[in-house]
Amino acid sequence: MQVHRLFLFFAFFIWLEPASAQDKKYSIVIKGGHVIDPKNNVDAVMDLAIEGTPGGTDGKIALVAKNIDPKLAVQVVDAKGLYVTPGLIDIHVHYFWGTDLKGTYRNGPNGLQPDGFTFRTGVTTVVDAGSSGWKTFETFKAQTIDLSKTRVLAMLNIVGEGMAGGKFENSLDEMDAVKTAEMVKKYPENIVGTKLAHFSGHDWTPTDRAVGAGKLANVPLMVDFGGADPVLPLEELYLKKLRPGDIYTHCFGGNSDNSGKGRESIVDITANKVKPYVIEAQKKGIVFDVGFGGASFLLAQGQPAIKQGFYPNSISTDQHISSMNGPMKDMNNIMSLFMAMGMDFKSVIAASTWNPAKEIRREELGHLSVGATADVAVLNLRDGKFGFYARDGRIEGKKRIETELTIKGGSVVYTLNALVDPVNLPRPAPKK
Repeated sequence: MQVHRLFLFFAFFIWLEPASAQDKKYSIVIKGGHVIDPKNNVDAVMDLAIEGTPGGTDGKIALVAKNIDPKLAVQVVDAKGLYVTPGLIDIHVHYFWGTDLKGTYRNGPNGLQPDGFTFRTGVTTVVDAGSSGWKTFETFKAQTIDLSKTRVLAMLNIVGEGMAGGKFENSLDEMDAVKTAEMVKKYPENIVGTKLAHFSGHDWTPTDRAVGAGKLANVPLMVDFGGADPVLPLEELYLKKLRPGDIYTHCFGGNSDNSGKGRESIVDITANKVKPYVIEAQKKGIVFDVGFGGASFLLAQGQPAIKQGFYPNSISTDQHISSMNGPMKDMNNIMSLFMAMGMDFKSVIAASTWNPAKEIRREELGHLSVGATADVAVLNLRDGKFGFYARDGRIEGKKRIETELTIKGGSVVYTLNALVDPVNLPRPAPKK
């Protein structure tokens, strides 16, 4: 009789446990954070709930509200005193890493593996900016896009080989608008635009072919001007060559003088003002992207532009093996630099989330709307005395952004100070 009662007790306990688990309405609840969601104009202390399979990649935003019961969640994130934003989107990186020692950014030593550099800075989506071309994209897809937890998209280089060095990038024979457009249309889920980069010479042919590929595939073009003597005038590029929605990256780079050689800059350094046609171009719909890189940003350009109220549409890193340990470092660092120059925090978040999502026409990303993919960054805005620099100088700032936690597709993929409870979800039993 005693054995029978013991059996009934354990049977009841086993029956009760799954029912308790089923009571969990959400996979994650983020409590007490200051939510900034530029698309939906949310700027307030709110809770955020995610629904989906705990630890899975199918999570969606379920609710953003003033007080969500943490008992309804499998995991709870303590975000008090922190900022909760959409997952950051970096539209200029070079992640086509590989073993071709002569390949530079194409399957070569200058590229980086995505997952080691994204989640720790709140980045959930990146766009590789032209490392691959129509000849090499499928290799990039197989070895990087398909194997990464980070959402990796691509701008396809007008050069067939991609960013494989001057031999290829200065060859007009490598620039095929039709074949580039065909590859874009073959992989619309992966390729979000075309790219022109590094061509040196006073010749509009590469620009025209890259724009042509964008027109054929109905995607935007990102332009990284090389150098010319004399310069190719930016006014003609913006107002005659590019279409609304096309992207000019390295927008605060260029010459530090008025030599008339190399790449023209958007700020007239004599007047210390943004050139009038640049403002006209932004109003027309030309997108100005940071693309900080190793030497593609000048304080002499960025500071007067920000002071004048000319903000970049999007902030991006141009992250690669040479830039990651220099002035650029990572997404959080350059976001902080733009705050030090005078750009407000909310505008910095917009330029790192919703704006780039619109630029690459992936408007399912970059926001915290109910039903949206649950990509979330939890950020700490530290107070202190911080230094930032570029190739032409140094400035100080009072704020630094630091990523506390990153959620990709409803799953916690990075946590700095273990603010999620429980930190580790039980692993499912192996299938027999």
